[in-house]
Amino acid sequence: MGPRNPQQEREVLQWVEAVMGEPLPKGDFGEILKDGVLLCKLMNKIQPGSVKKFKEKGPAFLLMENVQSFLAAAKKYGVPDEEVFQTPDLFEGRNLPQVALCLFSLGRATQKHAEFTGPQIGPKMATKNERNFTDEQTRKGRDGVIGLQSGTNSGASQAGHGGMGNTRHM
Repeated sequence: MGPRNPQQEREVLQWVEAVMGEPLPKGDFGEILKDGVLLCKLMNKIQPGSVKKFKEKGPAFLLMENVQSFLAAAKKYGVPDEEVFQTPDLFEGRNLPQVALCLFSLGRATQKHAEFTGPQIGPKMATKNERNFTDEQTRKGRDGVIGLQSGTNSGASQAGHGGMGNTRHM
């Protein structure tokens, strides 16, 4: 878990605000997103109907379900598993940098969906970078030996190490 990056958190909140089209409540990154309501609304803005039901208010365990619903929808939308946070990361403020990473990843995933025409966040996704090699180039690369690729063991010996099981004397 890395340190929090206020600039990244601000950038994520600005993107969420732009997608939502309405101002966000003032406060700390974790506090604004904690109950999962905003996350569910965001997911529904990006992909309508992706979070069917969510609770606006209620006890903590019901609000935690909002976060879980968001995470399930985000994974389904294309956020990789390794970039998704765990519910306590947000709800208990354990790993807020992971939450920011997940939202950045969600923003990147929107680039793969042509139906989403809202604001972008993060770098543009790479497109196909195809390389065409001739048979000769492929053969040279496969069969060639790069200098120092296969090392040497000259001068290496086990002299002075004693037998098996002996301790090393310093």
